[in-house]
Amino acid sequence: MTKMKVEIVAKNLSAIFRFLLLVAITSCGKNKKTDEAAQQMQQFVIDISNYAKAQNPHFIIIPQNGVELAFNNTDINSGISVAYLNAVDAFGNEEVFTNSNGELKTDDERKQMLEELVKLKPCFVSEFVNNNSKISAVVASDTAEHFIPFVRETDDYDYLKIPNTIVNENANDIDSISQVKNYLYLISSDNYSNNKHSMIQAIRNTNFDLVLIDLFSDTNTSFTAQEVDSIKTKLNGGKRLVISYISIGSAEKYRYYWQSDWKVHNPSWLKKKYNGYPDEVWVEFWNQQWRDNIFGNNNSYIKKIIDAGFDGTYLDNVEAYYSLYHNN
Repeated sequence: MTKMKVEIVAKNLSAIFRFLLLVAITSCGKNKKTDEAAQQMQQFVIDISNYAKAQNPHFIIIPQNGVELAFNNTDINSGISVAYLNAVDAFGNEEVFTNSNGELKTDDERKQMLEELVKLKPCFVSEFVNNNSKISAVVASDTAEHFIPFVRETDDYDYLKIPNTIVNENANDIDSISQVKNYLYLISSDNYSNNKHSMIQAIRNTNFDLVLIDLFSDTNTSFTAQEVDSIKTKLNGGKRLVISYISIGSAEKYRYYWQSDWKVHNPSWLKKKYNGYPDEVWVEFWNQQWRDNIFGNNNSYIKKIIDAGFDGTYLDNVEAYYSLYHNN
């Protein structure tokens, strides 16, 4: 090999080494930020819970996804985070035995974590199938693990339909989250032409143990305490729980708190576009301005949910701690 070729090879190897070093440094930086954000999200959920339960000790807190937050260092091998576990009353999850394309595919890591958590708190799982013939198999998989399933069919990806059948339908009075055997996940009012009265009547005509809806029936109209109370009775006369959805990890452009001049990076804590959801932006959820939107004052979202008489809240997008720094 000539001296010139040796120098070229050496330069190429040096360039490759610098590139790999840069990738490693960038990866380490992302991982450190993710770990710190995970701790901040755990504390955020705990703070929301403390605020809500100070006003109503029976108020139910259910985080959706980000189930790894229930473990120290988001690692199942590090043991349960006791403070986080004490702050929540159940766990909500999307797609354990299916994937977002509706295929039968088990998320083994999530399933393993839920198998540990279901021994301690109820675990709700929303599945999605691309063929209705898969429903019974998915329900069987979830119930075998003592998870409480809700299966969306092909035309219900966005939670806008009331299923025709109810898993483990019963006439029991449901006074606590531990008694729930089934649930309705209905956070879109699109099928009711934004007519909350027809939506309310449709819910009244069901026997679900727990109903999960949005605080608002449309962009500007929230359910009143009287309306929420009217759907706390099943058609068969049994009592049920009514829970309100809220996103705590993303800002939604159609919510009352959104200001007309807001956009990504303005304010600075509106951090990143939410792929697939053009009306949402990932937020730096530890920012005090965002926290003030969510809880702690009379105009906060959680306070509005409490005032409307809901039995609890479903905290979505807790996985923001990860999505802020990763695209997968």
